[in-house]
Amino acid sequence: MPDAIVAEGLVKHYGPRVRALDGLDLTVPEGTVTALLGPNGAGKTTAVRVLTTLLVPDAGRATVAGIDVLAQPRALRSRIGASGQYAAVDEYLTGFENLEMVGRLYHMGTRRSKERARELLERFRLSEAADRPVRGYSGGMRRRLDLAGALVANPPVLFLDEPTTGLDPRARLDLWDVIEELVAAGTTLLLTTQYMEEADRLADAIAVIDRGQVIARGTADELKSTVGGDRIELTVEHLDNLAVAQQALSPLADGDIHIEPGLRRVVVPVSDGSQALVAAIGRLTEQGVKIQDVGLRRPSLDDVFLSLTGHEAREPSGTDAESGGRKAGSGSPNSAAAASRDTGELEVVEGKSR
Repeated sequence: MPDAIVAEGLVKHYGPRVRALDGLDLTVPEGTVTALLGPNGAGKTTAVRVLTTLLVPDAGRATVAGIDVLAQPRALRSRIGASGQYAAVDEYLTGFENLEMVGRLYHMGTRRSKERARELLERFRLSEAADRPVRGYSGGMRRRLDLAGALVANPPVLFLDEPTTGLDPRARLDLWDVIEELVAAGTTLLLTTQYMEEADRLADAIAVIDRGQVIARGTADELKSTVGGDRIELTVEHLDNLAVAQQALSPLADGDIHIEPGLRRVVVPVSDGSQALVAAIGRLTEQGVKIQDVGLRRPSLDDVFLSLTGHEAREPSGTDAESGGRKAGSGSPNSAAAASRDTGELEVVEGKSR
């Protein structure tokens, strides 16, 4: 299977002290989903901006859909779609007018632009709101409209930069359904996310990125297997029982037992799953330890990220090093790429497009 996206040794600095990309290597096979997983400032958004021609890297090379990102940026823009962290829609236009405008920027002609706008509004369940100004749309509706805008030209390669940030759980599930439909139809997708469950559900492969480098890559199951086997998690009723519980469960542990006093929680790595759980409950009962809650779980992608980097994947947002001191995602790759088609050029200066 050929690779739709290839990045080799990408480097990008913001000023003398911030190295947003530090030799990033990445490949995405055609017709698959790869998730870039990492915290704010890890380099995810910068990588997407380079691959969508919005930023020029300081070093390295990249191809998307077989086109050199640096040598042929104008040719590439007709082959990709992109949606940023914040919906790039004009709130004073209707949903239909927004999509029709994108079609005209892609030089699709008036008739085809109108037809494509109606097709996408139907596909994204926005037909009833098509002729209403976008300023009255909910966050989930705006996000769906922004994604529809990225698909106006029916691109073979799609970039989604944290597409479900700020959405409620229902809207997030709806958008996941839409993304799965696109991939089933053959679209290649590079997805950046901080949500572990999003990567777990959508991605064929996950690339863990931290400090501008890909530090691990594999399927969700492959990455989880690097952390170890199952875990027994239990909460005791009384803080005084923690030491007794740790001692009672020590013979069952396949590694270090983790104690969280503030939560009265004990986490025990085990190798034989359900049998160990039964044995653990029996040992605790014999010692008179009262259990408030107990369960068996597999390692999560949170565990993977914590193991690889030493910190959580979701960190507090704020000023993001990826955007040179600005909030990450302020400016949609979709809107900038589409606008560049009308002017024919996109000038990039230290992370800003104009």
